[in-house]
Parts: sequence; C-alpha cells; structure tokens
Amino acid sequence: MAEAPDRKPRLRLTVPAEAANVALVRHALAGLAEGIGMDRAGIADLKTVVTEACMNAVVHAYPGEVGTIDVEAEPAEDALELRVVDYGVGFQPRPDVDSPGSSLRLGLSLVAALSRSFSINGSSDGGTEVTMEMPLSSPMRTPRVREESDVVPADAGVSITASDADLLPGVLSRAVSAFAIRRDLTVDQVADAILLAETVSESSDDAFAGDDLSFALVDGDGGIEMTVGPLGEGGGARLREGLRLPEDSGTIETLADAVEVERRADGEYVAFRIAPGDD
Repeated sequence: MAEAPDRKPRLRLTVPAEAANVALVRHALAGLAEGIGMDRAGIADLKTVVTEACMNAVVHAYPGEVGTIDVEAEPAEDALELRVVDYGVGFQPRPDVDSPGSSLRLGLSLVAALSRSFSINGSSDGGTEVTMEMPLSSPMRTPRVREESDVVPADAGVSITASDADLLPGVLSRAVSAFAIRRDLTVDQVADAILLAETVSESSDDAFAGDDLSFALVDGDGGIEMTVGPLGEGGGARLREGLRLPEDSGTIETLADAVEVERRADGEYVAFRIAPGDD
C-alpha cells in the first residue's frame, strides 16, 4: 500500500474510558515504541505518561457514564508524538489534592515532567486533548506547556487503526494479549489469539479497501472477537488465503473458534472469534 508523500504514519487506538483498557493502550504503545527504536528508559517513561493521561480521562471525563478515549501515535525522526483525547466534561484541575479523584493535577504534572513537550487543549463544550512528545532516547529536558481549545468527538468502540502496516508488529500482539487476559481463556488460547492477530496484520495489507488498516476488538459473552476491515471486493477471501501455511500444512484461521465474512456499505469485514476456555 503506497503512502502519500505528505501523510505521516499514524497509529490510533479508540477504547472505552475504563481502567481495564489503560493496560491495553500501554502495552500496545510499548510494542510500537520498541519497533521504532525507543530505548528502555524512554519506554518506561512512555508507559508512565500514557497511563497517567488515560487514567485522568477514566476518572474525570465521564461522571456516571462510559465514554471513549482516543490515543494517537505518530513516529517522528527522533521522537514519538502522542495525543490522548476524551470527549467528556473537560479539563478541571482540582485544588484539593486530598479529595477523591484529585490525581488529575499531580498526574498531568508527572506527564509534563517526563515529556519533551506537553500541551493541554480544552473545550468549553467539554473534551480534553493531552499531547506529548516522547524522545526515542531519554535526555532530561524542560517541557513546553501550552493550553488551547476544541476537541472533535469520535465514535465509540475498541479499535486499532494504522496508516502503515509497518507500525503494527508488536502493537497488535500486545494489545490482543492484554485484551484476552480479561477473559476466561486458557494460556494456549491467549497464545493463539496473539499469533492470529500477528498473522492477520502481516497478511492483510493488500486486501484493504482504503488507506488505513483497522482492527476492532470486542469483549462479549461469546469470548473475544477481532474484526478486520474494510476490505476491498474479494478482500475477505484474499485475507483468509494469506493465513494458509505452506506445503498444505493447514491455516492459521483454525486458531479461531469461528470466522465470518460480512459485507457492509464500505467493504468486506472478517471477524475472528475465540471463545472462553473450558472449566
């Protein structure tokens, strides 16, 4: 898939604003950071700032309801640029650091301290955007902090979208692992889910209909489900063919308990379901 000359590679995760999803985001971005050469100290700082920024949204953005958090990552020449966005009540630091939920003030101070640059964008209509730049190596720098406005909402759902297939190795495996561990899956099933996610990401580039590669994860009563799409005409069949092993050794598709191809208005989607393990 050809990348437009002026289009920066970007990874996007959209998750419900729940504490359980923060680990998924943290692990996925750590996998991306390893892939682009971030050092160990930088990855540790990255995990910290992403956790703090996401937890602020979980705790403060949606009182009494579950909204969404968008996390975007754009690799740069010597850094990883990050955005953590919610669409809730807006940025409201609490002056009383001893009151419940008052970690917002302290948490974002830590984010600022660990980032090379840092900004908070708030809207009077609600929503907060925290942007950070994390260097691939971790020199001590004084962060630049600024405040702006306006946040555009996103649709609900749990998804991972990449503008470049090269961003996905390490991201999907870690994200699916964090997602699968919530369910009553056996160790073998978690390993199968990771292998399936990795193979799908490697096999699906030429099957996609648009510029972005999209993977949705659903946590339901029937286990976990990974949906890939939109795919072009016949993309479902090409994706499934790409999962076949050489020399008639079978197919990676059998790692899933069920596989379905669905036609929607914007293209074909393939859903892989892995059911909970036996008691």
